[in-house]
Amino acid sequence: MEEITYKTTGTCAWAIHFTRDGDRISNISFEGGCNGNLKALSRLCDGMSVQEIRDKLLGNLCGSKGTSCADQLARAVGS
Repeated sequence: MEEITYKTTGTCAWAIHFTRDGDRISNISFEGGCNGNLKALSRLCDGMSVQEIRDKLLGNLCGSKGTSCADQLARAVGS
């Protein structure tokens, strides 16, 4: 089991914390950003595989930012 902190770019959240156990992601939390939305995103993705998260969230954009917190999570778990 590995605890990871990913520094985001281009979003209101500045970091994502999560645990990787093999291919499964859990204990997701964000620093900054839209608290309610990011708590929901974290709960929905808890226990998913890296591939499931990437398939669902990679490329999801927030306005004209070119990324989003969801997209950053997909990038984080795939790195």
